[in-house]
This record gives sequence, C-alpha cells and structure tokens, in this order.
Amino acid sequence: MAHNHNHGEGHGHHAHHSHELSSLNRAFILGIGLNIVFVLAEFGAGFWFNSLGLLSDAGHNLSDVASLVLAMLAFRLAKVHPTSKYTYGYKKSTVLVSLFNAVILLIAVGIILAESIEKFIHPQPVEGGAIAWVAGIGVLINGFTAWLFMKDKDRDLNVKGAYLHMAADALVSIGVVVSGIIIIHTGWYIIDPIIGIGIALVIIYSTWDLLKDSLRLSLDGVPTGTSLKEVEEIMQSVGGVENVHHLHIWPISTTETALTAHVVIPDLTLMERIKEQIKKQLNEAGIQHITLEFEFPNKACPDGCGPLLSKD
Repeated sequence: MAHNHNHGEGHGHHAHHSHELSSLNRAFILGIGLNIVFVLAEFGAGFWFNSLGLLSDAGHNLSDVASLVLAMLAFRLAKVHPTSKYTYGYKKSTVLVSLFNAVILLIAVGIILAESIEKFIHPQPVEGGAIAWVAGIGVLINGFTAWLFMKDKDRDLNVKGAYLHMAADALVSIGVVVSGIIIIHTGWYIIDPIIGIGIALVIIYSTWDLLKDSLRLSLDGVPTGTSLKEVEEIMQSVGGVENVHHLHIWPISTTETALTAHVVIPDLTLMERIKEQIKKQLNEAGIQHITLEFEFPNKACPDGCGPLLSKD
C-alpha cells in the first residue's frame, strides 16, 4: 500500500491570484471608508429630521460596514500561514464569517420589519425632502461599493456576501428616496413603513442562498458547484484506475477545496503517471488539495468495496 500526498498548484495561478487579492483588498478598504462616512452622516440626519426611515437605513448601513470588515478580516486570515496547531492556517474562518454575515443580515431584517410594523400602526410625520436627498447619496455610495465587488462575487462566498449587502442597501436607499418623494407630494407618511417592509422581504430573498451555502460549508459539505458523482467519474475515467472508494470532498475555505480518496490500480508501476493524471484533471475541476492512497485490487477493502455513494 503506497501513500502519496502532494498539493499541485500552478505558479501562473499564484501570480494571477495575488493581483486579484490586491484589487479586492482595495475594494474592501474603499468600501469600508465610504460607508463609515455615510453612516455617520445618515445617523446625524435621521436624528435631526426625526426620520425613522433614515435611522433604520443608517443602522442597516452600519451592519454593512461590520460585514465588510468581517469579510476583509476573513480574507486576511485566509492568508495566514499554517502552524503546528492550525495545519490549514485560518482558512476555515472564511466559512464562519460568511455564515455570521448571513445571520447579521437576517437580524437586520428582523429589526427593520419590527420598526416598520410599529410605524405602520402609528404613522408619524417625517420630512420628505431631506430624507430623499440623504438616501439619494446612499444609493450612489452603496451602488458604487456593490460594483467594486461585482466581478469577484461568484468566486468567493464572502465577496458575494459583501456584494449582496451593498446591492440590498442600494435598494433600501432607493426605497427611502421614493418614500421621501411620495411624502413631499402627498403627505402619506404611511408609505415609509410600507417601503421598509418591502425592503426587508427583498433582503431575506437575497440572503437565503448565502445562508444555505455557508451552512453547508460549515458542516464540511461538498461545495456548491462541485458534484461528488462527477468527481468520481473523472477519477474512474483515468486509464489504469480500477476503482475509487472512500472519496471525501470538503471545503478548506470559501475558495479552496480538498479531496481524499483510495484509488485501486492493478499495476503499481503506473502509480506516478496515474497520480499526475488524476491531479491534473481534478485541478481543472477546481479541487486544489488532493491526497490519494493507492491500493492493489486484492488488498483493497477486505469488507468489500461496493459503489461509493451507497457505502460512505
């Protein structure tokens, strides 16, 4: 029985990766800076004009700043080198942060809903014009920040979280602008909470996938976009492979995936060639950390191998 462990990653991939990291880093820093300034301005305006709409929008924006800071922290932690206690470094923290982020969003939604229902029952007069102006600036800031994360959003759950927060916020602010304009022209203060409830529903809808994906990764589930069956087929299709069993796929971070498997081959002299071939194919399928164990057919699983999916 031969054990073999190595992690193949191309150098070109690294250079490209570090360029992405620095552009994402800039996006986080710019987004955090802009949003902190805006939150302060919006809280001030909310108190000054006695607008619950502005105050709850500012509170929501504050939860965004927190989520951006968290996502950036996860990003930095993912680059910490492994230690004797944490052999993968802190990569898994990216998964915990994306889960935490989804939870923060849902808590923010709960607060908005509660406030909106309260205001719906007891409408209060608010200053329409001022609200529309302040929220209008919010649309620009949130829209711009969402745009910063747009191109990387499908590559990493945390970037997707930041993007969703910002896009949801741009929507929130558009809602507040519309309510401000309607209030100026009609004096219907009730529109403020109605828009608030609508916004909350939009946020729940957009956060659901983030919550689902990050929960799956927290439980070491197979990352979205990777199929166990397909991976098994890729490995079986390599010439010289008789059987693959004890196949496990799990996330190391929100962007990196690991795999371990037992590979049954009739001829151990072919081991190196088969191993290279499997790793090449799996790297193309987006799996970076691969550990394979090779076995002879007669030595393999005394308890009978059987198909993987029914056994493991």
